[in-house]
Amino acid sequence: MTTTAASTESVAAAPDDCCATGGAPLMAPAQAACLADLFKALADPTRVRLVGYLASAQGGTVCACHLPDELGISQPTLSHHLKKLVAAGIITREQRGRWAHYTVAPEVLDVARDYLGASIGSARCC
Repeated sequence: MTTTAASTESVAAAPDDCCATGGAPLMAPAQAACLADLFKALADPTRVRLVGYLASAQGGTVCACHLPDELGISQPTLSHHLKKLVAAGIITREQRGRWAHYTVAPEVLDVARDYLGASIGSARCC
């Protein structure tokens, strides 16, 4: 029994000997899920290229008819990637006649920038 009492005392003393906490509260589950969806959508090189291309487009929008040639991908593959980006809210889609036009939603990318703590003009890789 004395062994159990000693073990209990050392376990009870552990919090005092433990390192300091992170200090910040944990993110709400809904916010974490939202950010995870955003980062999942951007976790593909083709989608990152698409977002970069759309973001730098003159006039802020690009017709889908121009994208397959620019990216060197097939129309079905392009549609797949665009659908993922639209579903994540990273880009918006507007139908103009027979063609869809896509625009980056900067406010959604700002959420990612704010979370990562990066300024708009600073690229930290490549």
